[in-house]
Amino acid sequence: MLDKVLIANRGEIALRILRACKELGIKTVAVHSKADRELMHVRLADEAVCIGPASSAQSYLNIPSLISAAEVTDASAIHPGYGFLSENADFAEQVERSGFTFIGPRAETIRLMGDKVSAIEAMKKAGVPTVPGSDGPLGDDEGELLATARRIGYPVIIKAAAGGGGRGMRVVHTEAHLISAVTVTRTEAHSAFGDGTVYMEKFLEKPRHVEVQVLADGQGNAIHLYDRDCSLQRRHQKVLEEAPAPGLDPDARAKVLEACREACVEIGYRGAGTFEFLYEDGEFFFIEMNTRVQVEHPVTEMVTGVDIVREQLRIASGLPLSIRQEDVELNGHAFECRINAEDPRTFMPSPGKVTLYHPPGGLGVRMDSHLYTGYTVPPLYDSLIGKLITWGADRETSLTRMRNALDELLVEGIKTNTDLHKDLVRDGYFQQGGVNIHYLEKKLAQ
Repeated sequence: MLDKVLIANRGEIALRILRACKELGIKTVAVHSKADRELMHVRLADEAVCIGPASSAQSYLNIPSLISAAEVTDASAIHPGYGFLSENADFAEQVERSGFTFIGPRAETIRLMGDKVSAIEAMKKAGVPTVPGSDGPLGDDEGELLATARRIGYPVIIKAAAGGGGRGMRVVHTEAHLISAVTVTRTEAHSAFGDGTVYMEKFLEKPRHVEVQVLADGQGNAIHLYDRDCSLQRRHQKVLEEAPAPGLDPDARAKVLEACREACVEIGYRGAGTFEFLYEDGEFFFIEMNTRVQVEHPVTEMVTGVDIVREQLRIASGLPLSIRQEDVELNGHAFECRINAEDPRTFMPSPGKVTLYHPPGGLGVRMDSHLYTGYTVPPLYDSLIGKLITWGADRETSLTRMRNALDELLVEGIKTNTDLHKDLVRDGYFQQGGVNIHYLEKKLAQ
């Protein structure tokens, strides 16, 4: 087992990793910016190192500072969490070259799946269903661009190969706007990601966002942990998730779960990962793979009983998976509400001092948060301050527990989006299950 892990992140995910390390008897090193001295995991870690000023670029994204912190504390591995450098292949490579273990996939795997074009090609070879598209990057020949769009069929979507988080994409409904859309997206992609490569896909009108959680040990063993529905989104950012995804076609679901598991073996995957799909009319279409632990991993943990972060640590220690596919069983239903420090109507960030914090409790209720009374939420980072998760023997029980838990949650001194979640879990269409990715945006517009 790893001896000491440096946690290269902040907030709730850093605390989540610290707890998993403590359960395994692994010593922890917390790194923090000057603005984050009072974070809960910094107080609880065996050692803490300040890695720079408040700015992310000078602290949590500063690779030399992170590696230096690992060196001076004699850490044996670095866990990147999610966000920041978690899917940065150069970081993974430098960590390994410096003699530390990167808790995640190999650098070449991150590069393969980080480029949307190469990821789609790899998934096609592995038998994972993909969205009809350009089958590679788009060139400059206008005639070929028009012909490709006609073959796929309008509407189409132009995407940046290096994009992510909902950025670097543009929907085109008519041929008249195609060429300009490609040009603008290419320019934006180069500006935002340093890579102007773009590709084209069929734009699905009313899809759901369904993803498959996987674990693989890089030794030929891989399992899936079933699926999640993450369709409630605002500006391509997930707001509320659930597991398993309700109302999927059972045959299509079984095939895609097995295809994801086999793809992990095919590409020699190591660690935790997520295959993201658009699901429409009983069909799955691969869009990307996240080569890290996801924000919404707790809902999968609740319905499978598998500790995903614990498995990440075991795999990074060189151990094989502790469970086989036949050992994984679905049990009940789980929801997760992302609690953000923001106005529930305008979505403006709401940093400041938390004058009172009281998390909800009870059977089937879990609160993953770094908050405590007296903590000051800084204005410099992501607004996520916690994740409220509920479990029940069935979907309705879990949803009822979520309604009650949201009513119990108390955060004073700052604004949170709790009222938005209270509305969503009482929404008639959401209660039925299976809303599409456009539903929340339309609801908010009304």
